[in-house]
Amino acid sequence: MNPRVVIIGAGPTGLTAAALLTRYGVECVVLERWGAVYPQPRAVHLDDEVYRILGRLGLAEDFAAVSWPCHGLRLLDPGLRVLAEFRRAPGDGRHGYPQANMFDQPDLERLLRSRLEAIGGITPRGDTEVTSITQNETGPVRVEVTDRVTGARETIHADYVLGCDGANSLARASIGAMMTDLRFDQRWLVVDVATRTDLGEWEGVHQVCNPQRAATYMRIGKTRYRWELRLLPGESGEDFRERDRLHPLIAPWTKHVPADELEIVRVAEYTFRAQIADRWRDRRVFLLGDAAHLTPPFIGQGMGAGLRDAANLAWKLAGVIGGTLPEDVLASYEAERKPHARAMVRMAVLIGKAMTEGGRFGDLIRKVVAPRLALVPALAAHVLDSETPALRRSILIERPRLRRTLAGHLCPNTVLDDGRRLDDVVAGRFAVVTALTPSEADRTAIQSCGAVLITAHRSGELDRWLRAGRTDAAIVRPDGTALRSSNSLSQLCRSLPRFTAAWI
Repeated sequence: MNPRVVIIGAGPTGLTAAALLTRYGVECVVLERWGAVYPQPRAVHLDDEVYRILGRLGLAEDFAAVSWPCHGLRLLDPGLRVLAEFRRAPGDGRHGYPQANMFDQPDLERLLRSRLEAIGGITPRGDTEVTSITQNETGPVRVEVTDRVTGARETIHADYVLGCDGANSLARASIGAMMTDLRFDQRWLVVDVATRTDLGEWEGVHQVCNPQRAATYMRIGKTRYRWELRLLPGESGEDFRERDRLHPLIAPWTKHVPADELEIVRVAEYTFRAQIADRWRDRRVFLLGDAAHLTPPFIGQGMGAGLRDAANLAWKLAGVIGGTLPEDVLASYEAERKPHARAMVRMAVLIGKAMTEGGRFGDLIRKVVAPRLALVPALAAHVLDSETPALRRSILIERPRLRRTLAGHLCPNTVLDDGRRLDDVVAGRFAVVTALTPSEADRTAIQSCGAVLITAHRSGELDRWLRAGRTDAAIVRPDGTALRSSNSLSQLCRSLPRFTAAWI
């Protein structure tokens, strides 16, 4: 077996990478040590930017059926009195989906597996343990695997390997990468409960700001609820396996529900860490997801960061394999994703410390700053805004140093004249978004590069996006990110990359 790409790990990151590559016609194999979808809940949140990636895979409606929109954030003091409440406006965000969405990770993984099978007839190879990854200077990557059921060994050669194999990544070890500690380490108890009885709580995230026993409560589905509670010194997850020990911790939210109507799905101890790999690539081996970064859960960006990795890398890899992009564009993956991931990890650490630590800093944030933020509509909206930082400069992001630009920012996934959204029309290609009238030469240049011309009508969402960047036109990459912007459409068209690998 000699596929173009081997993907190690069939979690959300690996499955998303495989589905995106398969849509571009790239032959993949996905290797997974577990025999089937891991049944325990883990990740529970993704935003509209990540939802948009699922939408590109044709999973928007299916995901909507298994997800639960989140109405905002409520900060509570140790007595569960409301310090501040940030309510999210109803409706979809700039990308056409709810800005905060709760779900059960096994449900998402099943959707991704079904979609991968439908796109390319690919089923992850379960019960397959990757034992080594080696590469020489010019040849393919050698992947040694062992069947965990039969013990049979096999060697797979691939042009590229994507290590989506989690926090204890063999792929990371194989390239000699190390995790850099961003100085956050807390032990928490994670409790998942199922009940058909509605708890009657506000449909947003409840964050208990308590330096002794910080806690988070959230509804993640029609019958599913989650609590995350910080463990005290000397406590462990084993201490709360029995219902009598666990129930007092969640009783403030379940006091009206008989204990026998609460099904304990899982009680587990987790150590929330903030770490990022010092390097994400060695020649033809790449790190994605938890193999490259670990994020505390306070802003709900852990799993989503992995899907962002997959969306960033897949189209570039497809272009290189298809011969329409030079191989040096692959250096842009780490250049773009690593600073973005680090910024999100640091934001999660900051929020976590503000919500859970004692001292003057924590008291100031909880008692003074947060309640006042909630009283100012513009500031409250900023707290809930799902927009993440722009990507840094790379070979595929042309950002001037001293002036405002759209480069690195996501283009809104707006509804166009024909009723379809931008992503549906662009269909995995480059696009030129412009408020200017293109010449025939411009149209020819765009068409010859395999790109799509998108007109930004006056006062429409795309026109507002362009004006916010003080520009008249922008090149938008297949992942929805602006490559560069200009007030000269002809100049922009001359710099348009040739990329013909449209969705199959």
